[in-house]
Amino acid sequence: MKKVFTADNLVTVAHYRNVLEAEGIRAEIRNQSLGGVLGEVPFTEVWPQLWVKPLDAQRALEIIEEARAAPVAGDPWHCSNCSAENEPQFAACWQCGRPDSR
Repeated sequence: MKKVFTADNLVTVAHYRNVLEAEGIRAEIRNQSLGGVLGEVPFTEVWPQLWVKPLDAQRALEIIEEARAAPVAGDPWHCSNCSAENEPQFAACWQCGRPDSR
């Protein structure tokens, strides 16, 4: 497996995993629960990471770059279940997982 993306929060990493999987690239999130060792190892080493098969790595990097560069259309929306504010690109609430009801 090869690491293709890392971020300081799981929501962002999970979003790009979903983007890759929509394009047919199987992706795995690692370091989902390492926050407890923060301070004992460098902080960037405990951030969530996105890994893919080596043969998919280059295409995955291209897809992630395209997704990061694409403008996000629309306004933020509030979840009807928990009232959390969600960015327009999310189809489900980041906090409770309820689908967008707009």
